[in-house]
Amino acid sequence: MSEEQLLEEVTGSEYKYGFYTNIESDKAPPGLNEEIIRFISAKKNEPEWMTEWRLDAYHKWEKMKEPNWANVHYPSPDFQAISYYSAPKKKKTLDSLDEVDPELLKTFEKLGISLDEQKRLSGVAMDVVVDSVSVKTTFKEKLAELGIIFCSISEAIQEHPELVRKYIGTVVPKSDNFYAALNSAVFTDGSFCYIPKGVRCPMELSTYFRINEAGTGQFERTLLIADEGSYVSYLEGCTAPQRDENQLHAAVVELIALDNAEIKYSTVQNWYP
Repeated sequence: MSEEQLLEEVTGSEYKYGFYTNIESDKAPPGLNEEIIRFISAKKNEPEWMTEWRLDAYHKWEKMKEPNWANVHYPSPDFQAISYYSAPKKKKTLDSLDEVDPELLKTFEKLGISLDEQKRLSGVAMDVVVDSVSVKTTFKEKLAELGIIFCSISEAIQEHPELVRKYIGTVVPKSDNFYAALNSAVFTDGSFCYIPKGVRCPMELSTYFRINEAGTGQFERTLLIADEGSYVSYLEGCTAPQRDENQLHAAVVELIALDNAEIKYSTVQNWYP
């Protein structure tokens, strides 16, 4: 198949990821101010240093102007009309995949991601993020045997604050640009990975981001650290329902490869055109 035929097939086919999952959500009111920043930080049960880090980013963002991208035309987002936090309601802490909302499991089956299958097969460890929260991370315990940390960034802030505090914002500073500052202020989840010195990660790592709730933005943050002489392969994927209105997705990915380390990073973003 030629490149032209492949392009025509992809652009001419129906967007198969445009479905919506009917699940009950915990959602912040629209708008962005200091109160919303503190609301997000409180929802994540973050330490004071993280709250202050967010607020500093927010104040930097307030002084910036939205960029006008060359040759790209779209309605300017109304940043006060967006809800910056939405999460599937949890009834309790999840101890296994059996306790994940069945509707969420059906959603990922439709997307070709079988979390249930991952209980039986090795080869790929996955962190699943819906709207503003990580739903489940697989194979954490197996990776931990090698000293590898693979979890949501929210969990990393709680369990590994020394690593997060040392590296977050070192590749993409809060003041780097308009959307980097916005993400730094309001990011609600994402993935964190640390590969120890001299360790080769034995499986592919993957994160799947899904925007589900209408009227929300998704602002995930990925922080991946490969210590000296280590190796990791990492893939991110994104989709969203098909809607009449636009939704904002503004992510920050920070990859830190120390001396003689190697990171193989790929991203596949499949949005409704």
